[in-house]
Amino acid sequence: MVNHDLHLARYVTIAADIAERIVRGEYQEGQKIFGRSTLAGKYSVSPETIRRALTLLQEVGIVDVVPGIGVVVKSVSAAQKYLDDFDQRMVLTGIHEKLHELLKERDRVNGEISRLLEDLLQHTYHLESRLNKIEDWKVLPDSILVGKTLAQSRLNESKVLAIVRKGQGDIVDPAPDSRILAGDIITVYGHLNASDNEGLIRV
Repeated sequence: MVNHDLHLARYVTIAADIAERIVRGEYQEGQKIFGRSTLAGKYSVSPETIRRALTLLQEVGIVDVVPGIGVVVKSVSAAQKYLDDFDQRMVLTGIHEKLHELLKERDRVNGEISRLLEDLLQHTYHLESRLNKIEDWKVLPDSILVGKTLAQSRLNESKVLAIVRKGQGDIVDPAPDSRILAGDIITVYGHLNASDNEGLIRV
């Protein structure tokens, strides 16, 4: 049985249907089948579509289109061979269409995965920023920290990442005995308690 579910040209499926009717014995070899107008009405298509279907059948030796007589069945065996080949084409067409659909779905899923990964990275970054905030604090001249080492201060608990000192540049990962001077910019990883930031100003 010919399957017309795939997106083939209408004249191709009509040609296959006529070939199938010949194989089933509805049309015998040497028999004249309906004219173009009758076939056009039967299949609800234009005469041009029927002409293309009959031309296809004539090219593969199934029918003869004889001027003044009409369309005559020529070979049942040629019709059977055409149907066998047609079934194979249908299988291949089905595979191609399914593959095309799957590739489109894969691209859609990959696009959605990329968008979700971007959202995940963005939200993870914001969460990390909130949980482990990096802050800069300036040491004022009247701060109780002036003259103390990091070990003597409570800043060590907040993980001092760097000390920026005017004229000296950055002191990255300063040692516990590094002394705090007025005007220093102290970069800390985390949050300072109120008792820790006395005499400091956020920058």
